[in-house]
Amino acid sequence: MEYKTLKRVGTAELVVKKSVFIGYASPASSEEEAKAFIARIKDHHRDATHNVSAYLINDGKNFAVRYDDDGEPKGSAGKPVLKVIQNKGLSNVVVVVTRYFGGIKLGYGGLVKAYSDAASLAIDKAGIVEIYETERFEITLPYNLFHVVKETVEKAGGRIVEEEYGGLVRFTVETRKGEAESLMELLTERTKGRVRLSPLFMRSL
Repeated sequence: MEYKTLKRVGTAELVVKKSVFIGYASPASSEEEAKAFIARIKDHHRDATHNVSAYLINDGKNFAVRYDDDGEPKGSAGKPVLKVIQNKGLSNVVVVVTRYFGGIKLGYGGLVKAYSDAASLAIDKAGIVEIYETERFEITLPYNLFHVVKETVEKAGGRIVEEEYGGLVRFTVETRKGEAESLMELLTERTKGRVRLSPLFMRSL
């Protein structure tokens, strides 16, 4: 299964009419991991007015979607945070937005915008990465074909993940699932068959 998630934990802060909103976004491989992240943020901000949260877990095997307004008007906080996750096409992600009330009410629309903006900023700081299944093959080549092979692999979207140098050069090449065969054919064509190719295995990146 292919999906987009976050590279790392991201944090962002914004102030709206004296209320401080702090967004935290993190990858989460399971519902338990998402709940643990929410608990840590809530513990860290025990003095906050609200700790709003949302998560979406979907890796092809497990599926869970939850949001919590944490005392804000129903649908004004947790749901907008979840919508940000969904609109960005993300899976296996948890977001918490902490609010310190500044004394000025924002109204329903103002809350929706503030929580959405804080969530979106935190996600942007975390960075988005695509997860997909890959397959690998080995290519053995003479040194005079080094640059041709490397350029062909990189232009086709493959990655050289291992390199060995002896009497000949040996590369381990990784591609997206389903693309190895066409790249191997292209390499054979570009090198006029002067390389040795052998498929390896598939894995998730």
